[in-house]
Amino acid sequence: MRKQPDTGSAFISVAIADDHPLVINGLRHVLSGQADIALQTTYNTGKALMTGLEQDVPDVLLLDIMLPDITGDELLAGIITMYHDLKVIALTNQSDLYYVETMLERGARGYLLKTSEEAVILDAIRIVYGGGIYLDANVSERLQQVAAGNHLSGFIPILTRREKEVLEHIAANHTSQEIADIMFLSKRTVDSHRQSLLLKMQVKNVAALVKKAIELKLL
Repeated sequence: MRKQPDTGSAFISVAIADDHPLVINGLRHVLSGQADIALQTTYNTGKALMTGLEQDVPDVLLLDIMLPDITGDELLAGIITMYHDLKVIALTNQSDLYYVETMLERGARGYLLKTSEEAVILDAIRIVYGGGIYLDANVSERLQQVAAGNHLSGFIPILTRREKEVLEHIAANHTSQEIADIMFLSKRTVDSHRQSLLLKMQVKNVAALVKKAIELKLL
């Protein structure tokens, strides 16, 4: 799905947040031959990304959802709040509509799969930079199906290693402070993981969270 603006001829600086060297090298190759687009920098963790943005903000950020330390959907709201002019495109292997809807709700201007062709990625960067919205064709089609009432079933959310550990402790009836002490984390960090789990599992309380995790065989 495209909402095409007038991009003009401005120079576009791009940053990439992804922990897979093959993906970064592939994107570096794709961007290297473009007269109007340049790769500014790359990051392989969420922490490195947030530190880097304090020093230099690109025009467009290609953000992987499954970063090793913190997920892209957790990072996105804060990024958009702090850097109003930064345009974010999710570039991921995750095609589940939960992630699509979450990323768009939190401020992403585009959503691409890593299987996208080079021309699609370049098109998306230019369109999003110019103020438009770009969704992978397959993602756009699935969103339209849901809007028409053809809801998909069988979704199993992907949890980070830390989220899985927190989930196990929650199921053992540990409080946030107890989990923080066991995992050597701050209570605030544990609460953040707890909220992320509720959001990803699409439930409103801990009892429902544990019940659904058991049903989905995540426990």
